[in-house]
Amino acid sequence: MTLHSEILEQPVRLANLLSMQRKKIENIAQAIRRRDPQFVFLAARGTSDNAGRYANYLWGAKNSLPITLATPSLFPYYQQPPKIKNALVVGISQSGQSPDIVSVLAEGKKQGNLTLAITNEPNSPLAQNADFVLDIQAGEEKAVAATKTYTSQLMAIAMLSAAMSGSASRWGELEQVSGWARDALVQDQKISQAAQRYRYMQQSVVLGRGYNYATAFEWALKLKELTYVAAEPYSSADFKHGPVAMVESGFPVFAISPKGKVFDSMQNMLKHLKNDLRAELVVVSNSLAALELAEIAIPIPENTPEWLTPLISIIPAQLFAYHLTLAKGYDPEQPRTITKVTETH
Repeated sequence: MTLHSEILEQPVRLANLLSMQRKKIENIAQAIRRRDPQFVFLAARGTSDNAGRYANYLWGAKNSLPITLATPSLFPYYQQPPKIKNALVVGISQSGQSPDIVSVLAEGKKQGNLTLAITNEPNSPLAQNADFVLDIQAGEEKAVAATKTYTSQLMAIAMLSAAMSGSASRWGELEQVSGWARDALVQDQKISQAAQRYRYMQQSVVLGRGYNYATAFEWALKLKELTYVAAEPYSSADFKHGPVAMVESGFPVFAISPKGKVFDSMQNMLKHLKNDLRAELVVVSNSLAALELAEIAIPIPENTPEWLTPLISIIPAQLFAYHLTLAKGYDPEQPRTITKVTETH
């Protein structure tokens, strides 16, 4: 199993997760509604932290659940956990092994809160400290760079949101995700050719907003850990507050800008970057207007609803990072200095 094959595996994994875990997720949602938590206290690291960013927007926008991102070091190091009252405490970890994330769930449970683990390892220490375990069922992921576990985490988060809302139409949209993911993979060869253009790139920025704020962080992470490019993620709003000053003619900017509530804001930023600053844009979008601004345009299925675009837009981003790794002459299976499971204390 290679990184590339795990990327290609994602449509099947997403379809299986939907069919096999829907009933369990509906039961978890029912338990959450009974407890009626006032907020979510969420702990994660790395790629899983980016999945948490998606939950932050999605559960806030669709379920009126504010999310506080935990500061895990308060638990094992400072031994000063905050008071957590009437919360849903969530830990997201593909391996379920990281002691600091486990400690957050353990403390949340100790303080009488409902706890949920979202993990690919249902027998892990994280799962053992949770009232409910949401097994993302991504299968063994051998590549160091997480791909299918990330999209499966997003799918689980989206399914739980749909279950908490009780919306039949949203379940109908979830049933189309695997097909949209399959459509996104069709561009594999095109992305391989496009990546050659950036084989000497050393730095870049990645922009997203709203639901795809998470996608910006995850794309940047894949560029860092696989290609060693200093890729910095930003909300397009935050980017205005100083960092835009680094952009000069030809500077590479990667952007995720699908149709939706934040599209106009993103579009204004992309026009400024293209027309005024002469930046070089790589754009993932289902809007022709956004794609027309790009040097490299990467379309995603046009009818993908905004709340589900992070599950689809990250797939061409994964492919881009993979092919750029090869173009630079690096090994995508053995990134330097990092391992598959990172245990932080």
